[in-house]
Amino acid sequence: MTKRNFAILGNGSWSSALAKLLTENGHHIHWWMRSEEAIEKIKSTKHNPHYLSIVRFKTERITFYSNLAEAIQLADIVLVGIPSAFIVDVLDTMPTDIFQHKVILSAIKGILPKQALLLNEYLEERFSFPLSSYACISGPCHAEEVAAEKLSYLTFACENSQLATEIAEHFASHVLHTVVSNDIYGVQYASVLKNIYALGAGIAHGLDYGDNFLSVYITNCFSELQQFMDVISTQTLHHYNTSAYLGDLLVTCYSMHSRNRTFGNFIGKGYSVSAAKIELNMVAEGYYAADGIERICQKLNYDLPIAHTIYEILWQGQNPALAFKNIEKIFN
Repeated sequence: MTKRNFAILGNGSWSSALAKLLTENGHHIHWWMRSEEAIEKIKSTKHNPHYLSIVRFKTERITFYSNLAEAIQLADIVLVGIPSAFIVDVLDTMPTDIFQHKVILSAIKGILPKQALLLNEYLEERFSFPLSSYACISGPCHAEEVAAEKLSYLTFACENSQLATEIAEHFASHVLHTVVSNDIYGVQYASVLKNIYALGAGIAHGLDYGDNFLSVYITNCFSELQQFMDVISTQTLHHYNTSAYLGDLLVTCYSMHSRNRTFGNFIGKGYSVSAAKIELNMVAEGYYAADGIERICQKLNYDLPIAHTIYEILWQGQNPALAFKNIEKIFN
C-alpha cells in the first residue's frame, strides 16, 4: 500500500476517531485544529479534552497545526471534518489554488447551510476543485464505537473506484471493515437526510411514542429518502444505490450515541432549540441540514413531507406534538 500524507481538519468526535484509525494503522498525520489550547492539551495528556476524551492518541505519529495552510500544503489527502456550519468561514480564508493536486476526503454529514450546497459543490465553485479528486465517508457507524474499536463499517465513495479503494485501505483494520462506492451524491444526501430523520426519531421518543411507531416512522423515512434520490439522480445524472445506506439511517435513529437523536429528544421533551444546543454542547448536523434540504426542495419544486415537518418544528416554531399528529396522518 502506497503511503499517503493525511491532513485532518477539525478535532470533533468524528475527526478524532478517524485520527485514531489512521495513527493506529501506522500513518503519521498532520492535524489542524483552531484551538492552541486543545493542541497543547493533547500533546501533554495524549487525550482530546473535549471529544472522545477516553481515547489515547499516539502523539508521536501526529504533527499539530494551528496554521491551516501549513497542514494542507504538507498533505496528499485532506480529510475535512469541520462541522458543515463552519466550513465556509474556515476555507474561504484560503487561496484558490490551495487544493491543487490534492485529494479531498469529506467526513462531514451535512449541507453547507448558507449556500445549501454539498461540500463538493462548494469546492467546485470556490476552488475549481474537480469531482474526480473528491471522496466522502459514510457509515453505518458512530465515532464512539470506532474509537472504542467495536466492529464498524465505513463506506468510501468516489467517482474514481480505484482511488476509493486506495483510500479505504488506509483506514481498514480487523475492527473496521470498508465498502467502496461510486455513488458520491447518494452517499452525501443519504447522510444528510438520515440526520434529519434521526432528529425526528429523537423528537418522537421525547414525545413518548413507542417502538412500534418508530419502526413505521423509519420505514417511511427510508421510502421518502429513496424517492428524493430518484429526483437527485435525474438532476445530477449519477447512479445511486440507497440500499447501501439503510444501515446508516437505522443506527442514527436508534443509537443512544446519535447526537441528532439526542438533540431531537430534547426538543420532544419541550426544550427550545437554543436550550437543546446548550444541553447537547455539540453540533447536531441535522439541525442545519433540515434548513438546507428545505431550500433544495424549494429549488426542485419537490416536497419531502417528513423532512419538511422536522424543518417546521426546528425552524418555524411548530409545536412538536401537533406536528407529529400530522406525521401520523402521512402514515395512514
